Amino acid sequence: MFPATKKGSGGRFRDIDHRVLNKSSMNDVDPFFLLESMHNNLFSFLSALFGLKGPNACLATLSPSGLHALESACRCIGEYEADIALVVGSGNWASEIPHYEIDRIGLVSKCTEGVRSFRPFDKLRDGFIPGEGGAAILLEAEEIARNRNAVIFASPRGFGNCIDFPPDRGFGLPDKVGRRSIEMALDQGGHDMDDLGFINLHGSATQMGDESELRSVKAVFDGRRSSAPVCGMKPYTGHMGAASDIAEVILGMKAIKEGMVPTTLNFEETEDEFAGLSISGSHQICEKDMFLSTSYGLGGQSSSVLVKVE
Repeated sequence: MFPATKKGSGGRFRDIDHRVLNKSSMNDVDPFFLLESMHNNLFSFLSALFGLKGPNACLATLSPSGLHALESACRCIGEYEADIALVVGSGNWASEIPHYEIDRIGLVSKCTEGVRSFRPFDKLRDGFIPGEGGAAILLEAEEIARNRNAVIFASPRGFGNCIDFPPDRGFGLPDKVGRRSIEMALDQGGHDMDDLGFINLHGSATQMGDESELRSVKAVFDGRRSSAPVCGMKPYTGHMGAASDIAEVILGMKAIKEGMVPTTLNFEETEDEFAGLSISGSHQICEKDMFLSTSYGLGGQSSSVLVKVE
């Protein structure tokens, strides 16, 4: 679609001439591009490449779909529908059309300071920088993995997935978007916040989104001083949608293995309301073997996973 979009906008994607765009779409776009956009292409290809059989699905929704897929795969193994599962998250918000869409609803940083502009939880935040990429996790039933002496990196201990609608049932966020999913994941795993080495939040660096997430963490601590540091990893990669969900679980596993809490890049100072939270502005030592990773989407979707690293 790039040639058509370029003609329709003259390279200025905030000001599209839809008549020119429509005409160019008919004349300049190869119709086979549709095959590239079919959501089931990726898992059909991977299933054929690796000879995978059994249940499969493609989840196409907002950012939490990566963690939704991870929970779905874990359930398939736990309910003996599969011995192994491959969970793949992919996303591309960096090309012209998705970038145009998310920019128009006010989610993208103005990038006045280049890459330093992506600053989750900082009081000067103004949105995220879009990225693109993919990430994958291979899951296997524990008994089978141990019987073949496989190297086990980590195990998911609890999930939380829910929707809390905004008060107006609109396209925004509730006041505490992630609270219930965090509590559900901890409850399922039989742990509390004090057991965590760190909490990796979604961290989109939007004003409303970060406020809602940080209020969620405060609410789960229920007035107690925060013992688990909070971090956001998206400035390392750009916001990759569902790919960020999977990638941040992998990065979290690596961080625990290295005995560290990751820095939230570009973070300097948050609002007074959240001053009691330990937001990681530099690498810290981590002596615990467990972390929590969260994700949310507009409209109130939220998802959390509790991960124990071997």
